[in-house]
Amino acid sequence: MTQFAIAGVQLNAAAGDNLEAIRRVVTAAKRRFPWVDMVVLGELAAKGGSVAAAEPLPGPTEEYFCTLARKLNLWMVNGSLYELHQGEVYNTASVINPHGEVVVRHRKLYPFLPYEQGVSAGNQHTIFDIQGVGRFGVSICYDMWFPETTRAMCSMGAEVILHPTLTNTADRDLELAIARTSAGVNQCYFFDVNSCGELGNGRSIIVGPDGDVLRQAGECQDVMTTVVDFNRVRRSRERGVLALGQPLKSFRDSTVQYPQYSTPSKYLSTLGPLVVPGKL
Repeated sequence: MTQFAIAGVQLNAAAGDNLEAIRRVVTAAKRRFPWVDMVVLGELAAKGGSVAAAEPLPGPTEEYFCTLARKLNLWMVNGSLYELHQGEVYNTASVINPHGEVVVRHRKLYPFLPYEQGVSAGNQHTIFDIQGVGRFGVSICYDMWFPETTRAMCSMGAEVILHPTLTNTADRDLELAIARTSAGVNQCYFFDVNSCGELGNGRSIIVGPDGDVLRQAGECQDVMTTVVDFNRVRRSRERGVLALGQPLKSFRDSTVQYPQYSTPSKYLSTLGPLVVPGKL
């Protein structure tokens, strides 16, 4: 099986509990598109952006998604939840299989500091396999602003990046450019799924391994469906982006040493503390 159908659900999300709304939208999507294999939601779509909603994992909200995945026979990426673990809070996405089992969790590597206060950073790149299909990677929102995150997952064999986000600000335009660039330079599919309404400004995007836009939502609730062709990824990685550049092979074969990874940067140390900007 080299094709796998994924729906990105751009939910009209309230600031609080959206579980019932998610159940309705995902159930309707599965009814309308019975061939869909996986659903991906936006970051923090289930409970909103308050760390006060944090709960241990496994927990009741994650179990709600497990039950829904099992009932609808779907893979689900639940966007993310605030996870309470040993006194710390993480922004964590769960990947759930059609049997209702959590196969992997991804803790956001780069909380959106200095704004996402009280949230600790994860330290693991997250990939998982679907047998007979292919390898997937998971990142969350601000993670993609650091190109090393997507490159790391693709260097580990990821062919599709599933990327829930929560953006309601003017940098959404930049994120669309990052999504396209991430797909092209890593020769992968990139699913960047935002919410709309109180939680986000929409404009979710699905990009193919040549950096081509396959689907892009507006600013209203939408269900974007795409059939991922894993042979297309593998062909791109063999022959090049648009049969031209082969960036993953060139990265593999390069002898370049990057100083930012081996020695502390004197320049970066001059940039000052990571704080919310004050008045000019």
